[in-house]
Formats: sequence, structure tokens, C-alpha cells
Amino acid sequence: MMVDHLIAFATNHYLISGAFVILLALLIATELNKGGKSLSTGELTALVNRDEAVVIDVRPKKDYATGHIVGALNFPQDKVMSRTSELEKYKSKTLIIVDAAGQHAGHVASELLKAGFTAAKLSGGVSSWRGDNLPLVK
Repeated sequence: MMVDHLIAFATNHYLISGAFVILLALLIATELNKGGKSLSTGELTALVNRDEAVVIDVRPKKDYATGHIVGALNFPQDKVMSRTSELEKYKSKTLIIVDAAGQHAGHVASELLKAGFTAAKLSGGVSSWRGDNLPLVK
């Protein structure tokens, strides 16, 4: 019954419904673009292998210790912005932000972009890295 009412409303008010769909799409696109570019595990590997990027793991120290991407630096999420002076030497490279599953990396990358760094995030975080059967070191 509810679906019938929704369809009837959308049909009778197609301009309002169309505007809603467009605004929703724009909101989703804006949210996805926050925090810079989202990289795949392959893109991350290629950038690091060409020495064009540094991986910044923003998980807590104990999570980092259980396994992290080779060469990743640990800057816990709540301390990244207070430690940007330590990142200055990497200003010419892309800082690739990695978290557990991709939910916090965008915010950190966005803050680093505002601070003048080039930043991107690993889509899906360490979970996607594991999912692609890529190695983690302890």
C-alpha cells in the first residue's frame, strides 16, 4: 500500500520528485568527493612503487601493530593534525590515508588537503587490502 502511495505521489508531483532525485545524487557525489581521491589497492601500490606516495595509517597504535601496509607510517586519527610538522618532508608526495574500513580516512584526507598537502584515501581501508590478499607486516 505504501509503495502505491509513493508511486502515485511521484507521478503526480514529477517536478518535486525529479528535484529530490537530483539533489540526492548531488549530495552523494559531494560526500564521496570529500577527502580527495579514493584509490584502489592497485593504484596505491603503483604510487608507492614509483616513490610518489607515502601511506599514513590512521588506526590506533594497537591496530597498526597487528598488521599494516609495508612502509606505512602510524599517525592515529586524533593526532594527525597536531603532527603535520612531521609530514612536511613528504609534501612533494601524495599522502595516502588508510584506516580500518574507509570510514574515517576521508575526513583526515580532507583536513590534510586544507593544510596544503596532497592527500588521497584507500577505498575500503585495510579491509580492502586484506580482501585483495595483499600482505600486511607486523
